[in-house]
This record gives sequence, structure tokens and C-alpha cells, in this order.
Amino acid sequence: MKNYRPLPVLAILVLLAGLVLSACAPAAPPAATTNPEPSEPVRLRIAVLPILDALPMYVAEQKDYFEAQGVQVEFVPVASAAERDQIMAAGQADGMINDLVSTLFYNKDAVQIQIVAFSRTATPEFPQYRILAAANSGITSVEGLKGVEIGISEGSVIAYTTDRLLQAEGFAADEIKTIAVPKIPDRMALLASGELKAANLPDPLSSLAIQGGAVPILDDTTHPEYGNSVISFRKAVIDEHPQAIRGFLVGLEQAIGEIGANPGQWDSLLSEQKLVPEPLIGAYEIPPFPTGQVPSESQWSDVLDWAKEKGLITTDVLYSASVTSSFLP
Repeated sequence: MKNYRPLPVLAILVLLAGLVLSACAPAAPPAATTNPEPSEPVRLRIAVLPILDALPMYVAEQKDYFEAQGVQVEFVPVASAAERDQIMAAGQADGMINDLVSTLFYNKDAVQIQIVAFSRTATPEFPQYRILAAANSGITSVEGLKGVEIGISEGSVIAYTTDRLLQAEGFAADEIKTIAVPKIPDRMALLASGELKAANLPDPLSSLAIQGGAVPILDDTTHPEYGNSVISFRKAVIDEHPQAIRGFLVGLEQAIGEIGANPGQWDSLLSEQKLVPEPLIGAYEIPPFPTGQVPSESQWSDVLDWAKEKGLITTDVLYSASVTSSFLP
């Protein structure tokens, strides 16, 4: 049998004292929590054409408005809408300035992009698209455009605004004649030489053509619902970084406020980024930029109807899938 030796009395007393003190001690404070490190800014790559519509983006970047929202914006310069679309399709850009017509083409089979805001809109004072006549054409009124070939880019917002503006003036379908001149510089040169009697040009290039002698005949100040551009992002980017999209638009609206408050101080930026033709710098009046708006369902439906009439698409593309106001500040 194993023998157990009792603990000395002194050892028992020390043990009991330790237990009592332990029981009476205050509870240990919880382990200090450390705030998580701020996450890295989300990088958004924006495909940008050298157009006035991009001015608020450049101002927001210059003023660090995007950075303040935790967004790092990288501009991807493109020379044409075709190059922009190739870069977007390849996933080399996350967002862009485009229009309702091109959005239809992106989403005709599956939703690839979503419009999150207007970029620019025509107003009763500031046109976005103008139909001009050549200086030597003898055309001085809308009636003079009947049966005259008007230079356009086919299947584009230029074609859409040409049709809708003339239809609004009462033109029948057989009175509207167009000719495809896809590249804007070619369209301007042919108009200036008189080889084209008329052409549809976006502002401010239309202002440059007028400065060179072209005659303004019709523009979207009479029907501003037709003239606009939009900001779109790839749907996959929106789904992955919704807060970055919202932050981008917050920064953009701050920039628009800055431009509106000081519209005359951006000449160097307009020149540097080639947003306005050099001969117009210093004289061109910057139009107001829209805030807190997306295209309406009726605007979308009208573009869809036009595209179907032209045989450009055959299926309905849902407004609710292609346009979202969820990220407006």
C-alpha cells in the first residue's frame, strides 16, 4: 500500500490564501482591440476620349476628390470609340464615357455594362449635337436639309440624333438622307470643303466648324432629351466594388460644383487634355454638367425603338438591367 504524507500546515495556509486572493481580484480587462489598417484604395481604370465630357473627371483627379473617397483613378486614353470598346471588352478598362446607343450594343446578348450617371446632357442653352450646313451649300434653314445627304457615323448616337431631330421637325423617313463618314476629322474636312453639304458634329467640334464658316441649322437645344452622354462601368466591377463606384460619383459631383463655381479657370486643363480645340481656348463657354441623374426609362425606350427600327438589334434590352441610380450621391 502506498503511503501519502499530509501537507504541512503552512503550505495549506499559503495555498488557501492564494485561492482567496485570486477570487477577490478584479477581472482582467479584455484584450485591447486594434483598429484594422485602412484598406488599399480601389483602382478604377477609365477609358477616356479627348472630349469635353471628361473635364469633371480630370478636375476631380487634379483636386484629389477621388482619393478622398478611397478611389484611385487611372485614365486610359483612347483615340476613338472603337478603340474604347475594344479596351473595355478586353477588361483593360473598368469604366468609360459612352452613350445609350452603344450601351444597347454592349448588353444586347448579356448585361456587360451599366450606366451609373449622365456625363453630359444638352440643355436649352447648350447643344451637344449640331446639324451644320457647308458654307457654300446654300442651305440656311431646316427645310433645306430635305433630301440632302448628311454626314454621320452609322449605328451611333450621331445617327440617332440626326433622325430624331429631323423627325421632330416633321421630316418623313424618305426626306432624311444620310451618308456614312465615320471619322469626325473626315466629316469636318468634307464639310469645310463643301464636298459634304451637311453633317452632324458633336460640340465643341461643331463650334470649331462654325468658326470656320459652317452654318448651324438644327441642334438638340430644341429637344435636349435626345442629346446626352453617360458614365458606364463593367457590371463585374460594379458588383465587386460598389463603394468605389459610389465614391467615384461623389468625387465627380464635387468637381462639377468646382467647375460651375469657376467655369473660366480650366483653360490650361482643356488645352493639356485636348478636350477643346486649341482655336477655341479662351473663348469657348463651358456648359453645365449634370449631377444626380441617370437617363430616364422613356429615353432608353426611345433609343431601343430607334435601334430596332433600323434593324441594329432584334431583342429588347431591359432598362432596369442597363441603368442604375443606386450609386448616385
